Amino acid sequence: MAFEGPFLAAVIARLPDPKFNLAAYGVAVAFAILVEAPVIMIMSASTALVEDRGSFLRLRNFTYGLNLAVTGVMLVVLVPGLFHPLMTGLLRLPANVARLIHTSLVILLPWPAAIGYRRFYQGLLIRGGRTRLIAMGTVIRLTTMTTTAVILFTAFAIPGAWVGAAALSSGVCAEAIASRLMALRTVRELRARTDGSGPPLAYGRIARFYYPLALTSLIGLAVHPMLTFFMGRARLPLESLAVFPVVNALSFIFRAFGLSYQEVSIALLGKRFEHVRELRRFATVLGLAASAGLAVIAFTPVSRLWFETISGLTPDLTAVALGPTRILVILPAFSVMLAFQRSLLVNGHDTTPITWATVVEVTGIALLFLIFGFGFHLVGVTAAVIAFVGGRLTGNGVLLRPCRRVLSGNPAGTR
Repeated sequence: MAFEGPFLAAVIARLPDPKFNLAAYGVAVAFAILVEAPVIMIMSASTALVEDRGSFLRLRNFTYGLNLAVTGVMLVVLVPGLFHPLMTGLLRLPANVARLIHTSLVILLPWPAAIGYRRFYQGLLIRGGRTRLIAMGTVIRLTTMTTTAVILFTAFAIPGAWVGAAALSSGVCAEAIASRLMALRTVRELRARTDGSGPPLAYGRIARFYYPLALTSLIGLAVHPMLTFFMGRARLPLESLAVFPVVNALSFIFRAFGLSYQEVSIALLGKRFEHVRELRRFATVLGLAASAGLAVIAFTPVSRLWFETISGLTPDLTAVALGPTRILVILPAFSVMLAFQRSLLVNGHDTTPITWATVVEVTGIALLFLIFGFGFHLVGVTAAVIAFVGGRLTGNGVLLRPCRRVLSGNPAGTR
């Protein structure tokens, strides 16, 4: 799934006015991701909480309520009286870029609810051990996205930012439908299971469990819009906004291993953390391999092949992108570490430290950008990735003690 970002950036870069459209696409996706933040952790919740008919129905209703709420927020953002002062006033974007962003967000309107819907059912598939079906759903998403992008690229004369938004929106909607259909067997099994081993899963318990996770996502995903805001006021603002989605998409290919590992670890740790040693060992190898993969691209001639030939950037934009990419090499390893740490806390039903770690991380990112972007006057995208890496390291450090505390309370997890 992480390949959709580089692919769409490459398509947009080959359409008219690539600098403006890449910038508009990056800002639109940043806002869409921020709006979807409350539903991101639904996959972890359904993996950890759904055990029988009652828990399935209650968490499903909870998910649908969240989907309605985030869609409402998206509609509010699109109101012209709020949108235009935000884009041209607060972010100081050119009027033509703001117009591209507005239509892109209209196209992305189904995105947040579709994300919540499919992540709920994907969590059920993970819990049921049917992870291959999730991979099939991703193939459907990528196929739909690619087909949409190619058709719009070849047959319609529309801006690149709109092409990217339409491809993303159609892909995630197709995956949401496919996830529901592939989960039919799992849902039937859950509906037939009425003898839950624990107390009923009440809405209050769901809210207490999920609130820290949702807040974590909201705070964490606010980083992208925050960095967009800062880059718009730092050195080379338009160039930074144009290359940031390309650089971020490349690093996300390798960070995605960590994102997917969180739910895997939740499902396999065991109720008493019986398998923590094996999962920790696997996380170490996975993190080092992911960072090594990004380093191969960042520090070899492959980098110019990636940015200029594959992504379609001009040589001047490639020069802006190279330095930030090299700084990000360490990030995939720490993303895997963060996923493993979160899985321990989710499995131990101690989710509050995750929120506090995210608060510290985002605060660190903001402070580091102020230092490097405005204090040392670095190029905006370079300051952004330095801040991103520094904040992540801080967040990892904050979670060390809570993870040790959770494991110390589970004898099997202390081996």
